[in-house]
Amino acid sequence: MIELYTASECFFSFQDDWKDEGLLLVLDGGIFYEFIPLEEYGKPNPSRLTIKDVQLHQQYALVVSTNAGLWAYDVGDTIKFVSLTPPKIRVTGRVKHFLSLFGEHIITEEVVAAIQEAAKATNAVIQEFTAAPFLSPEKGESFHEWFVEFKTPPAEINRFQAVIDASLQQKNPYYRDLREGKLLKLPKINSISPNACREYMKAQGKLGGQNKFPNLSNDRKIADFLTNYITEL
Repeated sequence: MIELYTASECFFSFQDDWKDEGLLLVLDGGIFYEFIPLEEYGKPNPSRLTIKDVQLHQQYALVVSTNAGLWAYDVGDTIKFVSLTPPKIRVTGRVKHFLSLFGEHIITEEVVAAIQEAAKATNAVIQEFTAAPFLSPEKGESFHEWFVEFKTPPAEINRFQAVIDASLQQKNPYYRDLREGKLLKLPKINSISPNACREYMKAQGKLGGQNKFPNLSNDRKIADFLTNYITEL
């Protein structure tokens, strides 16, 4: 088994060495790549870097032009380079899947790593999860709210919460600054009933293997739906 990164637009990269997590970027397949730094994505005139300009471990939005007729097409994915010679990448998420109450711009890769660390530290097993913003100016509260389907609950929910918080602070300096400045409180962890996330996808008409449940959103649409499925640990 090897990992591939492919889509209806084109075949982007593949794992040429099963011992290496990086996916070798296909540079001779009729694809011209451009990479927009994630912090510039959505701005009127973002930088559009070519392969010679990219840096290691920086988040980029992927744009492609191909000999099949695509022109500066925004794929919608975020990637980072884990090697430059040869060029190898990892897919880190979707440009529309992020969480940013105050400019911290948490991405999918960061929350996946954080919940994996928390699960390992507390012997929990995760079925599915998502995180969303919570802001209440009246109560003076702002935090990231997590909704987690546990196959096996954590031995200590406070420990689970603390590991997620520490992991995000380590991976995202903007989040760390907001926590230290007391603008963000500790993330809130909600346990939700089995298949709650599946029920959300079903309600959206997106049930099936071709659709992935979003692990991040910058609004309360998914969170408000899942609130009805919160259970006691």
